[in-house]
Amino acid sequence: VQLVESGGGLVQPGGSLRLSCETSGLTDERYCIGWYRQLPGDRYKREAVAALDLDGRTKYAEAVKGRFTIYRDNAQNTLYLQMNNLLPEDTGVYYCAAEVADVDVTWMLQHPTLIGYWGRGTQVTVAS
Repeated sequence: VQLVESGGGLVQPGGSLRLSCETSGLTDERYCIGWYRQLPGDRYKREAVAALDLDGRTKYAEAVKGRFTIYRDNAQNTLYLQMNNLLPEDTGVYYCAAEVADVDVTWMLQHPTLIGYWGRGTQVTVAS
């Protein structure tokens, strides 16, 4: 399984970004996939942002509800995170992660340390 993120950058508060995660090796498995972030100065913790399962169910962290949207383009094997109304506290390294098992979106948000596959991350900086 390979996950490759892109789309990060510098954006002003209130702006938008769309992150992409190109996936390979997940086509025939039962899995969940999601976005996580590592905040500045928090080197060892990756907090959940949003998760999506094969049936299209989604779940979001409270901090991003109503601002971020997770969705997938199955034809292109790509996961997206549309981020609107960005805040300075959204600054961090954003990772795409997948767990190849019969887990649900709640599990994905609650157990980031147990997730098996990770991309290398993309930096998002929200500043004036």
